[in-house]
Amino acid sequence: MNILEYQDLDLQGVTKSYAKVVEMIRNRDFYSAKVKKLLPTGYYRAELDHSNRLLFKIVSYQGETYALMLEIIRQHDYSQSRFLNGAIVDESKIVHSETEPVEPIAYLNKNNTRFHWLDKVISFDDAQQEIYQTRPPVLIIGSAGSGKTALTLEKMKQTTGDILYVTHSPYLVQNSRNLYYAHQYQNDLQAVDFLSYQELIETIQVPGGKEMTFKSFKEWVQPWQRHKLLQNTHALYEEFKGVFSGPVIDKPYLSREDYLGLGVKQSIFLPEQREQVYELYEKYLAMLKQRVWYDMNLVSYAYLSRCTPRYDFVVIDEIQDFTNIQLILILKTLKNPGQFLLCGDANQIVHPNFFSWSKIKTLFYEGELTDSQQITRLLSVNYRNSMAVTHLANRILKLKNARLGSVDKESHYLIESRSQQDGTVIFLNAASDFVRELNQKTRKSIQVAVIVLRDEWKAHAARLFDTPLVFSIYEVKGLEYEQIILLDFIAAEPQAFLEITRGVTPADLDKPLTYARLKDKTDRS
Repeated sequence: MNILEYQDLDLQGVTKSYAKVVEMIRNRDFYSAKVKKLLPTGYYRAELDHSNRLLFKIVSYQGETYALMLEIIRQHDYSQSRFLNGAIVDESKIVHSETEPVEPIAYLNKNNTRFHWLDKVISFDDAQQEIYQTRPPVLIIGSAGSGKTALTLEKMKQTTGDILYVTHSPYLVQNSRNLYYAHQYQNDLQAVDFLSYQELIETIQVPGGKEMTFKSFKEWVQPWQRHKLLQNTHALYEEFKGVFSGPVIDKPYLSREDYLGLGVKQSIFLPEQREQVYELYEKYLAMLKQRVWYDMNLVSYAYLSRCTPRYDFVVIDEIQDFTNIQLILILKTLKNPGQFLLCGDANQIVHPNFFSWSKIKTLFYEGELTDSQQITRLLSVNYRNSMAVTHLANRILKLKNARLGSVDKESHYLIESRSQQDGTVIFLNAASDFVRELNQKTRKSIQVAVIVLRDEWKAHAARLFDTPLVFSIYEVKGLEYEQIILLDFIAAEPQAFLEITRGVTPADLDKPLTYARLKDKTDRS
């Protein structure tokens, strides 16, 4: 039997007896090791000496069996075990075990005898292990399911002092906090703040009014949309959030001269359209002065002078959802520059901010933070999704590359699946009879979630599916389900998808990725 050890296994005072007992387990001599199973849990204990016990778990991977050494139970005190959740164990009633049922797990690195544990076993592959051992600063780029969040949380455990974990999504904040402290993890050398960016801003000062969200922006801009140019609300919102303010860090927003002088690729709107767009932005600024609404970028700039260094280490998760000015504000909370970890994926943008890795590189250069090339690490292996889901994701990435082009290799790379499950992807016509049948089959399941593109479409989904597990793409980050239903992702925005796929042929999706800009710089796709 193969033996792996938990990263934080403390062998103080039991090293010799531990080595002896582990060798017995390796040879499957459970009788000599006095192994017993702690029913109804999936854990086992072996006897080290009269007072101390070894807690371990047995799993399988690719046909081989592994014993995972977890912790030492000292003085028979099972109530102090991290993994037993305070269970009371009566040793006179636990079951002697000669054979063991084996629990399969998704991945184990056979070259690494150490593993980690969040809510489950975490085994780092060679690329992840290299990042784990790298001193900050680090910028991790990885696809969904690449293990970047798990890796990020485990790297946080290496640090001491006051630590900040920040991301835009409150759902991801909650999920990361739960993972970090899973199985009663404690570290007396740390004080960790898990905050959404909104919460971080409020620790400096609660802004007056309400944040200008897309919904409120849509209501405000409607009276000004008589002109055809101003009728694309999503484009205007992204221009306001990701072009006028956000990228610049030395001023709250672009002047008219600066804006009109932007290059073709630096704005959603063409040069001849920008005069009218800037006039609308001036109306937007005038409205904000009434203090009914506030713009998060402008607040972030205003708070730079109020921000004081207070953290020894900072983690920024889902960096692609942040603007440059927001990143600068977060990094200003560091006591020592460079003690940060950033992670994200430009293919998972859900907050409109005109994000690009080139802007991040420019930020690092102009802010004299560090050399972005030297600290960047790429994770391209997916452990979460089935092979069918990963294959579909790669097809979409190829479509994006064929239609839009790219010179940015950090944003465009194919994903390698390490899943042992084939999985299925099914495209279905959402006819009313079929939806009713699908609802009946899934309504009681806690492993099936319904996902829609926008918050305002959740009500429609809730009328079709009798489940509380209805999320927009803004809410679903950090959550995992065995099956998902993507509702009307294409049908709800048919013109946009037709434009995105214009000119792309099936043969284009069989070609390797190419790195080149679109020939037509004015293409607004």
